[in-house]
Amino acid sequence: MKNTFLKSTLLLAALLLAFTACAHSQPKGDNVNVQQADTRATLADTIEVMSHAMDRTIKNVVVLPRQYFTMTDDNYPVLYLLHGAYGCYNDWSHKANLHRLSDKYGVIIVCPDGQDSWYFDSPIDPKMQFETYVSKELVAYIDSHYRTYANRYMRAITGLSMGGHGALFLAFRHPDVFWSCGSMSGNMDITQFPDKWHIKDRLGDYEGNEQRWRDHAVCNQLDRVKASPLQPAQNIIIDDGLNDIFIQNNIDLHEQLVEKGIDHDFIVRPGRHSWDYWVNSLDYHMVFFYKAFIHGAELMQEQ
Repeated sequence: MKNTFLKSTLLLAALLLAFTACAHSQPKGDNVNVQQADTRATLADTIEVMSHAMDRTIKNVVVLPRQYFTMTDDNYPVLYLLHGAYGCYNDWSHKANLHRLSDKYGVIIVCPDGQDSWYFDSPIDPKMQFETYVSKELVAYIDSHYRTYANRYMRAITGLSMGGHGALFLAFRHPDVFWSCGSMSGNMDITQFPDKWHIKDRLGDYEGNEQRWRDHAVCNQLDRVKASPLQPAQNIIIDDGLNDIFIQNNIDLHEQLVEKGIDHDFIVRPGRHSWDYWVNSLDYHMVFFYKAFIHGAELMQEQ
């Protein structure tokens, strides 16, 4: 297996303070539109990927680590980073220094446009098929246009609020795609909020569609995780602020995971439903995923 990720990441840790601005090049492939900023701090590639499930293109921000352009024989793990309700694909790149994190951990970061979809396939709106888009179409596109590992061990997914729900929903339903997953202030039980955040526009009114809503709630996906035949089991990190609107929601999910014997990290810190909390939280998630990627690289070498 062509893989220097395991040894190169150790070298990268010693070189972090020496990183300086570098030029970004356009990835090759069809349906790619690149918008480049003037400085390294704001630089990101915006690509449009065709979704055949929705018959339209979707925008995504892709951040490549500096070493992608200097270690040109290497492949890289990928983090899919999801935004929240009323947000868009470039939220994270505007709020957090994704290039610092991408460089530090040697990881490609992909931020898709979720469009208030809740990241599932809407049974009532054919233009909102985002479970298929993210878990199949986007992953396939990224793997075919960038130097990635087409392997579950080297993919992670996380997000904030609606994106926290989406990340766990997608990972729990597609453990063959995402080995590591996380949530920051995620809505773990959408049935508790029948009139909020356009959820009923994707699933229909709660009244009369209760089972459909339950089927699309993260808290009702745990039996899938427990029954998954794929080993090793998934890496799961969940965190929320003490003053967050979903704190009890997340505590309940944590207790369900404990009851079912599903290993996970659960973190509660001071904080509210805010970007200050999520930007800080992303640092914790990156450390968690970095360790998982190292373990994943070791497992791949053993195979």
